[in-house]
Amino acid sequence: MSESSLNTVDIEAVKNYLLNLQDSICERLAKEDGGADFEDDVWQREFDPKKPGMTGGGRTRLLVDGNVIEQGGVNFSHVFGDRMPASATAQRPELAGRSFQAMGVSLVIHPKNPHVPTSHANVRFFIAEKEGEDPVWWFGGGYDLTPYYGNEDDCVTWHQTAKDACSPFGHDVYPRFKKWCDDYFYLKHRDEQRGIGGLFFDDFNEWGFDKSFQFLQSVGNSYADAYQPIMAKRKEVPYTDSQRDFQLYRRGRYVEYNLVYDRGTLFGLQSGGRTESILMSMPPLVKWKYNWQPEPGSEEEKLYDYYLKPKNW
Repeated sequence: MSESSLNTVDIEAVKNYLLNLQDSICERLAKEDGGADFEDDVWQREFDPKKPGMTGGGRTRLLVDGNVIEQGGVNFSHVFGDRMPASATAQRPELAGRSFQAMGVSLVIHPKNPHVPTSHANVRFFIAEKEGEDPVWWFGGGYDLTPYYGNEDDCVTWHQTAKDACSPFGHDVYPRFKKWCDDYFYLKHRDEQRGIGGLFFDDFNEWGFDKSFQFLQSVGNSYADAYQPIMAKRKEVPYTDSQRDFQLYRRGRYVEYNLVYDRGTLFGLQSGGRTESILMSMPPLVKWKYNWQPEPGSEEEKLYDYYLKPKNW
């Protein structure tokens, strides 16, 4: 099929869905938190001669110092540029020089309690255009879970929800995108997984616009179904100062990954995007320790030896 479409590309439908998704996720997570609401920061990017051709806007929503969520950001953005940044053309050099639109919802939730995992989700749409040629478009996204203290039931719940979101589109979809997630959220310099995975896909248009968009919606809609029950189960679990200390140490891996490897972060920074919105994924507190090692037989060691190993949950 032509990469442009099997169906008509409907940019406004994607935008409307993403804005509604942002609202619904914020509503559900704020309700589960019970102590704070997401505050809105609507922003507009005017033409900047230092960063020519980059315009657009968005709505960043941030919850800080809630009962459960220490800091959580859910960001919608819709930006335009006259040329694709390097992160977007690294595997598609034929797209260099095209103008583009990019829109998406991206979120990271950093809880206070180390028994509640950090979670990340992103759903996005790109379209790259050049006069006289068909537009090239694709969807991308997914979600992944980063526990500090592993829980088998949480891992099963998370992955079963992801599998259920994929099932209407074929039995091969979940295994394919689960593996992609395991491969993608991997810190090469540490030889570690970032967490227990979930789903990841990118440059995706093989089913045509309508079905590919339906899949994006299924993934986006299932995120809160996967994460909210885990928040509810773990938010009241007592924790110690040493467990909190380990959480802050492990958050360092999150920072390392986002700044070194994450394609969305790199795209935003390379395209001259809004820095505050791009870096809202960073945790509010974090530690690095030189050559730290877990105690043998500890729950911290089990995180490394069992939970941070890709497996079929």
